[in-house]
Formats: sequence, structure tokens, C-alpha cells
Amino acid sequence: MELARTTAVVTGAASGLGAATAAALAARGATVHGFDLPSAVDAAPAPPAGVEYVGVDVTDPGAVRAAVARAAGGADPLRTVVNCAGIAPSQRILGRRGVHDLDLYARVLQVNLVGTFTVMTLAAERIAETEPDRHGQRGVIVNTASVAAYEGQVGQAAYASSKGGVVALTLPAARDLAPHGIRLMTIAPGIMLTPMMQTVSEEYRAGLAAGVPFPSRFGDTGEYADLVLSIVGNDYLNGEVIRLDGALRMPPR
Repeated sequence: MELARTTAVVTGAASGLGAATAAALAARGATVHGFDLPSAVDAAPAPPAGVEYVGVDVTDPGAVRAAVARAAGGADPLRTVVNCAGIAPSQRILGRRGVHDLDLYARVLQVNLVGTFTVMTLAAERIAETEPDRHGQRGVIVNTASVAAYEGQVGQAAYASSKGGVVALTLPAARDLAPHGIRLMTIAPGIMLTPMMQTVSEEYRAGLAAGVPFPSRFGDTGEYADLVLSIVGNDYLNGEVIRLDGALRMPPR
């Protein structure tokens, strides 16, 4: 699918994977609407050319619907959606301070899984209204899971549950959207050098990187963005999860 003269939506676009992806899509000629929390948008540096930040909470269906409608209402058709928004708090089911906070568990699923589903669904509704390209395709949606969906570590019960849901969503969503000419793919990143990871000590980061078979380092946000571009450009990729992890298999802790 061609990106030039099309519109894209990227969630979590003010930093990390989302920021890199928004910039990469814009560099290929797409007009990008970068969704993120209003507080994150206010704190972010000025977006690159072709990217407009929009303050949106993905857990608010009304706000998502309005923002998607705005993105789809321009001169260029909405073709690409990339869901990067997410949170990753850590808490054990039974810990020294008691049981896992049940409201926190629900919040993680609400942001990571329900938020992804909400953006995917409301964007697909608008993509389905567009004219197909010469290959009969109307668009592509890329969701973000995690290797934690497969090898959740100690303290990751909520996060692993939410990302496991994104993995399980992939095939049925692709099958549901196929009649509308919309592809659905998921990327499951390993340990990526995002702003959150840059806040921990160099020693801790070195230990994590050493556990990656090859290359023994953190993944770069640009590598995630490159994979998004590959998915968009390869029309036969559909209904699958791609691990982006250097062959990492996470240990229990």
C-alpha cells in the first residue's frame, strides 16, 4: 500500500515507539494525526513536519470517535492506523504489601487492550468508507503487543494479560476486516530503548541487553517504525504477530 497522499493515525505518538512511527510515516508522505494524552502532548517537543499531535485519551470512546472523524475528514483518505499507546506498571498478584490492586489491573487492560480495540474499531469504520486502491485495499492497522504476552515476568500479570489479549485479537480482527479490504497485523516488541527505559540505571540496562541472543542490545524505536513501514508496504502480510526481539525469551525475572 502506498503512503503518499494518505492519512495515518498513530496512538502514543508523543514519545517512544509512537513518535518514531509517526515521523517515519510522515517522511513517506502521509499526513499523520498523532494521538496521545493531552498532558503528553503538552510536554512533547514540536512534532516533525507532517505530524499533528492531538490530545486524546484512548479509553474515552467519544474522544476517539471525534479525533478519528477529524483525521478521516481531510482531503487524503485514512489508510494507516498504528496503536502504540500503553502503560506498563508492575505489581505481583500476592506481594509484601498485599494483593494486586484490582483497579490497577482493570486500568491496564482498559488502556492496553480496550483502548487498542476502541481505536482499531472506530478507525476501521472510517477506513471502510474510503475508495479502495488499485489492489482493492483500503487500509492497514498495526497493533502493539509485547513479548510479555508469551513470557510475562514476575510482576507483569496485568501487562501480560493485556498484551496477550492484543495477540489473541489479531487473527479474528484480520478475518473480520478482510471483507472491507483492511489488513490487521501486530508487532510484539522485546526490550526497546524507549524514554521509560532510559530512566533506569546503565547497569540495569546492560543486564537486560546481555540477555538478548543477537544483537545483544536494546531495540531501537526506529527499528519498530521500519517494521511498520514494511508491513504497510507488503500487502500479503495479514493476521499475524511479528516478534521484534533479537530472539529474546524472557526469564521469570
